[in-house]
Amino acid sequence: MDPDFLNAFTQPSTLDRFLTEDVIAKGEKRKLIKPTSSNNPKLKELKLFLIEWINRTLKEEHIVVKSLEEDLYDGLVLHHLLENLGSPKLDVEKIALTEKKQRKKLSAILEVVAKCLQLEESQLKWSVESILAKDLLSTLHLLVAIAKHFEPTLALPPNVQVETITIETTSGGLKTSNAVEYITENKKNIEAQSKDDAFDELFGCDPDKLDAVKKALLQFVDQHVGKLGLNVEDIESQFSDGVILLLLIGQLEGYFLNLRNFFLTPASTMEMLQNVNLALDLLAEGGLLNFPVNSEDIVNGDTKAIMRVLYCLYSKYRTKEA
Repeated sequence: MDPDFLNAFTQPSTLDRFLTEDVIAKGEKRKLIKPTSSNNPKLKELKLFLIEWINRTLKEEHIVVKSLEEDLYDGLVLHHLLENLGSPKLDVEKIALTEKKQRKKLSAILEVVAKCLQLEESQLKWSVESILAKDLLSTLHLLVAIAKHFEPTLALPPNVQVETITIETTSGGLKTSNAVEYITENKKNIEAQSKDDAFDELFGCDPDKLDAVKKALLQFVDQHVGKLGLNVEDIESQFSDGVILLLLIGQLEGYFLNLRNFFLTPASTMEMLQNVNLALDLLAEGGLLNFPVNSEDIVNGDTKAIMRVLYCLYSKYRTKEA
């Protein structure tokens, strides 16, 4: 059995429950929040926020929600919530006591939600079965989607992410895979995208303005790698092999870069790519790189890609030097 599966479930009762055949049938795949994420402060904050939002919305209905998993699975609260938020009329009974009626009710509710959100079935992060099963991950995704659509100004806690484990039963036993999943928007990525847009705008401006930014970045680099006896004058050619970028990161971040870990004088494109990939990994690990970068663009001397990467360091350390 995959050891990650055992490590993911620290409570024996939880492990036993998910090992039983009636929980995950053969051929079925289930994604769950790892118990290691249950004490995540951001996750707790989001759950509390959603509970308070639902209770505030349904105050006149005298409905009080205490648990997202236990109080929403049968569709009653979702029915009232959607009606109060102004969704199309739901042609189903308010109260469904049997599992068959609850399934039918949930199916109608989720169909209306999908139409309101204009989502295809493949885009849905929830299902009738997962909500009925009181699955927290699906319930959170559903509520966040409803809140964002009907109350777009609602200040949902940002950057809420959880560790997940996907479990699948196969003829060879249990197959698992781990991942990190965002439930609310990753604002770091949004901000990074805004920076990307700023660079796109910069490259469409007056060439003099672009040259001024390029000059500022080169001066910043030269100031630090100059201590190693290096002189940097050209962005396109002098960063393509990754060497100066690695040395700059080492100087600023205090890394000791063993010469065996990179190519000081790369003799091929492959060696240059390895250098650049190492530099990008170091930036990502240090929390300085929050947007995707194609290492081949750096090796090919793409000015915009190189400047974006240099700006990650410049924006952090120019403040410290000021």
